Amino acid sequence: MTVAGEPTGAIERGLFVLLGVGAADGPEDADLLAGRIPVMRIFPNEAGKLDRSLADVGGGLLAVSQFTLYADTSKGRRPSFTDAALPEKAIPLYERFVAKVAEQGIRTATGRFGADMQIELVADGPVTILLDSTSVRKTVAK
Repeated sequence: MTVAGEPTGAIERGLFVLLGVGAADGPEDADLLAGRIPVMRIFPNEAGKLDRSLADVGGGLLAVSQFTLYADTSKGRRPSFTDAALPEKAIPLYERFVAKVAEQGIRTATGRFGADMQIELVADGPVTILLDSTSVRKTVAK
């Protein structure tokens, strides 16, 4: 990943996380996702079954803040981003998420918040998951 031609973050095998921070999100949301993502069993074992976690495979995590995930396209032709957190709230939650993942021994890399980033991605496998703290909270409560 680069910003204005300058390398800012890279990983080898691992997860590329587009992290959208919503206006209603708080520290508990960052903690919940940081606790769940590294232990999700989404990497294949020797038989091809998805039962290895990021921690199991020694992978890294590349996190990019992405407010556009909160685009509301229900009206007109121009998306609204009013549900996305403003930078003064989003930056600390994004940084908290990254720090909590790193505390678990996962190698982390990041983009640059609010920058125009050029990202090269090689997707190895069929797994793309939409994960939000509301859904995770419901699962944990069961």
